Amino acid sequence: MYGVIGQVSRVLGPVVHARGVKNARMLELVEVGEHRLIGEIMRLSGDNIIIQVYEDTTGVAPGAPVYGSGMPLSVELGPGLIGSIYDGVQRPLEEIRKLTGQFIPRGVQAASLQRDVAWPFSPCVEAGERVSPGQVIGTVPETARILHRILVPPGVSGTVRSVVKEGTYPVESVVCVVRTPAGDEKLTLIQRWPVRRARPIASRMHSTIPLITGQRVIDTLFPIPKGGTVAVPGGFGTGKTMVEHQVAKWSDADVVVYIGCGERGNEMTDVLNDFPKLVDPRTNRPLMERTVLIANTSNMPVAAREASIYTGITIAEYYRDQGYHVAVMADSTSRWAEALRELSGRMEEMPAEEGFPAYLATRLAEFYERAGLVETLSGETGSVTIVGAVSPPGGDFSEPVTQHTKRFIRAFWALDRDLANARHYPAISWLDSYSEYTEDLSGWWKQNGDPEWGDLRNEILELLQREARLQQVVKLVGADVLPDSQRLILEVCTLFKNTFLQQSAFDRIDMYATVQKQVKMLRIIVTFYRLGMKAIQEGATLIKLRRLKVIPDIARMKFRISNDEIEKLDAIQERLEREMRRLGEIYASF
Repeated sequence: MYGVIGQVSRVLGPVVHARGVKNARMLELVEVGEHRLIGEIMRLSGDNIIIQVYEDTTGVAPGAPVYGSGMPLSVELGPGLIGSIYDGVQRPLEEIRKLTGQFIPRGVQAASLQRDVAWPFSPCVEAGERVSPGQVIGTVPETARILHRILVPPGVSGTVRSVVKEGTYPVESVVCVVRTPAGDEKLTLIQRWPVRRARPIASRMHSTIPLITGQRVIDTLFPIPKGGTVAVPGGFGTGKTMVEHQVAKWSDADVVVYIGCGERGNEMTDVLNDFPKLVDPRTNRPLMERTVLIANTSNMPVAAREASIYTGITIAEYYRDQGYHVAVMADSTSRWAEALRELSGRMEEMPAEEGFPAYLATRLAEFYERAGLVETLSGETGSVTIVGAVSPPGGDFSEPVTQHTKRFIRAFWALDRDLANARHYPAISWLDSYSEYTEDLSGWWKQNGDPEWGDLRNEILELLQREARLQQVVKLVGADVLPDSQRLILEVCTLFKNTFLQQSAFDRIDMYATVQKQVKMLRIIVTFYRLGMKAIQEGATLIKLRRLKVIPDIARMKFRISNDEIEKLDAIQERLEREMRRLGEIYASF
């Protein structure tokens, strides 16, 4: 497949120049030198090309051959993706470890999908049937929870000439032959797709169904829909990776694609060690049965870091086309942008703000626009939700990557260093974060959570804003000078932060909260404020409110009441109303 198309003329780290090139294409996959290092053509100029190489180019010298493939950088799509661990260009790391040991030598190649594994295939079409792009021709039970649907590739349509019987077949076996105007098309369990090109869809849809993460600060205050986009910016140590881990572990997405783009090796090690041991709270099945991991750590070649984002989003689109809801965790897009900056500098392009290339915003837009709830070519409904971590230097949200990202997303979970230092996790700032999806999702929350969800949420957010202003006064003159009505706001907000917003990832009960538990906890705290304010107006004191016997139970309800015992929250609500009513009757009698 590969033939010599030119010779290396210059080497600048991962950027290689070649001359005397014939029959080359833009974005074509090539191999460089005697080690056959894989790369991609990024620029054409006459018979000269510039190649972005995805491996260490040490030892590559002028005169080394360049081999062309005639095809763009693509990924293999088929059964076996789920549960796999790939690098940025979809090389299977576990298979490579078996071949070479703990370290990856240069030029090593391994099939992304195992060729020696036979999959049970059940056909869904018959000979003589008309098929079109995206149509399901058969199914393969990939895991206990994912039924892999074998699709007609985009651009292929015609009449089924033959289809195999139900049985087990390797991924390269021909399972269906389609007669097309251009000739017979042989379909296997595997197909390839260029990573930089979005897979086609029938239409985009308006999403009104939230992605439930089980994290109260996200679901209740700053929700996102299936098919939405959100940025998670924060400085070093604020918990970006932890937030993405929690969303990847507990979200109700059918498939999760986790992209460790430029992450430190120890963080990816935690992912690889933790995920196989975790159990989905909804299905009681291992989380790896719905997860694809792409590990491109900071010590791997920088060029592969740039490609890893596209590899992950293409795999996500493939499962979306099968009718699944997919969540993509990109950790982090800042290190991806830094890879763009380094490669741009080596290609001698004109730098823009802070050295980033002028096309940074365009690349970010192309990535986030591949999210969305869609109608697939076969008429199914699927979605890709993107959660992109951003690592602004020094926590400066005014730097280019954060600012450009905010142009293309509709939810913003800003991480606060002071919260992280206080061990308040998730360290999502309730003052700087926002979600523009709230109105779209309010109908679902009212139907499945609480009819007053919108009012309860708005009221507690308003209290948090008022509490922030009162804290400025408290820092100057102390809390004792405030009237009880304002001190009650401080009391309620402190209770809300500690009881509702702070969530332990290590507590068996608190690590995940259902929608029903979240709305009942929110109602209890808002009821405490409403009835407390009424009691103070009738003459009660804040000290009396603090001494209510139900208050300790409210403070500990997140740890003591599991998702299966939410009727106990109703009991706390009734006790709170009863004790408040009794307190009001006492002062009303004076």
